[in-house]
Amino acid sequence: MMRALRWRNFAIACIGLPLTLTLAQCGRAPAPSALAANAQVTSGDSFEDRFPAPQFRDRFPSSGESLAQRQLADFAPKRTAASEPAPYRVASLGPQIPYQRPTAKEDLTTLVSMKTSAFPYFGNNPASDSPFLNISKGDRRGHRSYSGRVYWQDETYNDSRVLLHVPEHFDVRRPGVIVVFFHGNGATLERDVRDRQLVPQQISESGVNAVLLAPQLAVDAADSSAGKFWQPGGFKRFMDESASHLARLYGDPNSAKAFANMPIIIVGYSGGFLPTAWSLDVGGIPDRVRGVFLLDAVYGELDKFASWMEHHRNGFFVASYTHYTARRTRELMGMLREKGVGVSEDMGAPLKPGGAVFVETGEGITHRDYVTQAWTRNPVKEVLVKMAATPAMRIAASGPSANR
Repeated sequence: MMRALRWRNFAIACIGLPLTLTLAQCGRAPAPSALAANAQVTSGDSFEDRFPAPQFRDRFPSSGESLAQRQLADFAPKRTAASEPAPYRVASLGPQIPYQRPTAKEDLTTLVSMKTSAFPYFGNNPASDSPFLNISKGDRRGHRSYSGRVYWQDETYNDSRVLLHVPEHFDVRRPGVIVVFFHGNGATLERDVRDRQLVPQQISESGVNAVLLAPQLAVDAADSSAGKFWQPGGFKRFMDESASHLARLYGDPNSAKAFANMPIIIVGYSGGFLPTAWSLDVGGIPDRVRGVFLLDAVYGELDKFASWMEHHRNGFFVASYTHYTARRTRELMGMLREKGVGVSEDMGAPLKPGGAVFVETGEGITHRDYVTQAWTRNPVKEVLVKMAATPAMRIAASGPSANR
């Protein structure tokens, strides 16, 4: 009798065993590795997918495509192949370590299409308070310049690209500056700013912790129009958009915040005086601009330059000039003196916050070559070196060991 009772209890226990195991399995938490793997699958595209690298070709379209078609082809997003590894992990339950940017082996230079660049522009010309595109011929719209020549929107005012340059020695963790270069008339970013005027090269050779932004203005035309930089807040919108592009080129997406707050130096050459002046006057971030350098560019808008210097005594102003701009430059010097701004005509003196330096260049110096040969060779480089070497103006360290 007792033996029969034991076998009966044993059978009941065996019947309940599968249910007990099932309940225990349902209550068990999944392994962290399983969550991490699942998070990686569902977390979305990688940084490279969301911000694809632009692909360059020749700037001019082929005979079978328009400029707009070429731009769309150049900047269309390209998906990363499934077989390619992601540039970094997009989800993890493990400990996080600080981002370490790989050591750069060379300067980084690229062209990026930006919505906030100078063109296309469909607003008004503030000089006349009338539409900028004031000429039409069928479906084409254009702008009649001050010289009377008509430039068409689809040829001259339709390039939204910006030249970006990050030197190999640049370190976002150290004090740095963003140099914004406004080119003159008759220029393109590749042929002139990059290859002939050597602006990226000058910034790299200065050793200063600086990066470059150079928006395309009117394409290869005798026109100084400022486009979107005429608009209130236009310069701020441009700088805000550029932060993510600079971060991507630098290689650390987390550096966008640093670029968004970095001080700015504006360099205006020749016809670049117009976007420079309007960026200072209505750009929306005049306090973030810590220096202005004009290269044979004082053609007008003197009140805007003088006003910025009067109200921003922590910045510097440098203007070098030839006989082409001598009269207006001397007029600006007088305006600054009347406002109590210290004016020097000695380029050998240190740059002083709140001061202005003017240097005249003599015969034999041509306006066309002025970005590479003014009072000295490679003047953009020289001004950056002088800025970094002056203790009161050291807003960007010069050389890899400057902050050590």
